[in-house]
Amino acid sequence: MAVRKQGKRHRAAAKSGPRGNRNRTSSRFTSGTAGHTYWLYGTHPVLAALENPRRRVQRLICIESAAPSRGQTNATVEVVDRQTIAQTVPPGAVHQGLAAEVWPLEQPSLADLLAPAATGPIVFLDQVTDPQNVGAIMRSASAFGAQAVVTTEHHAPPESGALAKAAAGTLEKLPLIRVPNLARAIRLAANSGFWILGLDPSGDRTLGEAKQGGPTALILGAEGRGLRRLSREACDEIVRLPMARDLESLNVSNAAAVALYELTRAPDTGK
Repeated sequence: MAVRKQGKRHRAAAKSGPRGNRNRTSSRFTSGTAGHTYWLYGTHPVLAALENPRRRVQRLICIESAAPSRGQTNATVEVVDRQTIAQTVPPGAVHQGLAAEVWPLEQPSLADLLAPAATGPIVFLDQVTDPQNVGAIMRSASAFGAQAVVTTEHHAPPESGALAKAAAGTLEKLPLIRVPNLARAIRLAANSGFWILGLDPSGDRTLGEAKQGGPTALILGAEGRGLRRLSREACDEIVRLPMARDLESLNVSNAAAVALYELTRAPDTGK
């Protein structure tokens, strides 16, 4: 691991050059779409990225006290001040003195995950657009043994620093797969033997009543709008969470956490 400290002259050049010009469209503000780098920030996302052999790191900057250990990365570490990092990442980002410019991960195809011996649920997100919600859902999905989170190519957040921050390192461990047509992807899972459950307050049965023992796919819709018609039609059943009648719904990331717990919970034997 090489360590390079930026002196005053180097920082001044950077501030006036392409990386320091905040009015210029640069890689630090790209969304993480194919072909573009973006900035991860914060201890958990960055260290998890450095430990992921599939992650390509373009640049690594940190304050001296937050520098990764020699065994954590082979990338050159640029030691800078907090102001430099704050000017590099999006405004207001909680960077904890550590940031990495990275390339988006190459993800497997959905078909690669639909093997007959597959275990763990797959989570489909129907136009959930908030990156913090998607990141939080990934964190819950990883905690409860999901195989992947699947989103659409459009009307869904790209891989980004905000999403990775909310995912708390799980972006490096759990596939985030984008598909051009969600209903078609759901049908592909159904044809591969997955029991398809759409989560919506209108469901006749609760998730606990409807779950089966085989592989399951859980479909979650956007807040307010819920599941779209084609997504609903691709489900084997629409189910609900057992909630108090005076509460219409939960935040989508909270609903995902409760639903994933219920899917993976062992049956109650009454003992």
